[in-house]
Amino acid sequence: MSAIRLCLTDPALRAAGLVIALQGAVVCSFGPYFSTLAVNTFGFGDQGYAILLALSSLVSVAASVIGGIRADQTANRRKVTLMAVLSLVLGTLLMAVTPGRWIFALAAALLIPISSITFGQVFALARLAATRYPPDQRDGIMAVIRALFAAPFVIVLPLWSLVFAAGGEVTLIFPVALILAAGMLVAVLRLWPADGSTLWVDRPSGLSFRAALAEMGRLPIAARVVALGAVTGASTVYMAIVSLVMIADVGRGTADVALYVGLVAGLEVPFMLLLPNLTRGVPRTPLIFIGAALYGIHVALLPVLAGSPLVWLLVIPAAIGGAVTLTVPIAYLQDLLADRPGAGASLMAVQRLAGDVIAAICFVLGTTFAGYGTVAVLGVAVSLVGAAALWAADRR
Repeated sequence: MSAIRLCLTDPALRAAGLVIALQGAVVCSFGPYFSTLAVNTFGFGDQGYAILLALSSLVSVAASVIGGIRADQTANRRKVTLMAVLSLVLGTLLMAVTPGRWIFALAAALLIPISSITFGQVFALARLAATRYPPDQRDGIMAVIRALFAAPFVIVLPLWSLVFAAGGEVTLIFPVALILAAGMLVAVLRLWPADGSTLWVDRPSGLSFRAALAEMGRLPIAARVVALGAVTGASTVYMAIVSLVMIADVGRGTADVALYVGLVAGLEVPFMLLLPNLTRGVPRTPLIFIGAALYGIHVALLPVLAGSPLVWLLVIPAAIGGAVTLTVPIAYLQDLLADRPGAGASLMAVQRLAGDVIAAICFVLGTTFAGYGTVAVLGVAVSLVGAAALWAADRR
């Protein structure tokens, strides 16, 4: 409750919370339907979707790393975030006004991924603002900010469920995302602390781009980031297959997809808020392994139970495991580069790249040799291997 109160009363944390909540609303509108838009609506097919997913991930991580390093070099975090939000506005505007096959490819593989810089910069802002409070409150603050990213899933996805159940087209997500992106733009312009006038000291790093990149690429750091990417790759696999296994052939549809994803995200929120207290004293790496195992139950069984009422029970291990694997790695990664908040936050993008590339490989292999069920099993297996490797590395 103390962390929640701080996030509501501190102007910088309040700005970070509002921006991340609006970004969460955009992501939950677009993410679950990226695969079905690429495969079915715009006709790219399974292989084309895998290529778009890989391109999207590469652009996202490159932009996040460059943006994070640049923010550390100049301490102009507001300006960097503003450029990222403008890219999101442009991508959603193009799809809302002139939707088409190649416009979708441009938006999905370039413009929208560039906006992922915002995610890392929000956590960099929150980490810097949290330095003014006692250390035992900082993990709670980060958990609240991460929960605010997931909170829109509780509201937005059920609304999409109603829209799709009434016969709405999936492409309606883009004009709505444009409105949300415009809200992010206003929030950054009006509420984000101005560069050079923050209540905490934020000095330029003094590192060249090459030196900063070399610091991020040191083997102990890079190996842990890849291992964490493997862990969270299971969530990318889940997002990729959920709208492809809940289909009319098993008595499901887009409304069920929105409801399922919304339930998972909605239940994640209270677990995220409770996690810092419930797991106090538990080492991070075994906790990540437990979370990966719980999340793997949901991913592996989703294709099997998609047409059964039992599928709704999977939201419980999904929410608990997701709360762990989505929040604990944030503090873990930021501590790897504690003196570089921008670069440390951009490690989350590198982690996502590793996870997305691994998920894309699982998707290609699974769909080539079997089906979506095999994609799920491969994703879970890689996730558990990554969690075990991370645990073993930290024990040594």
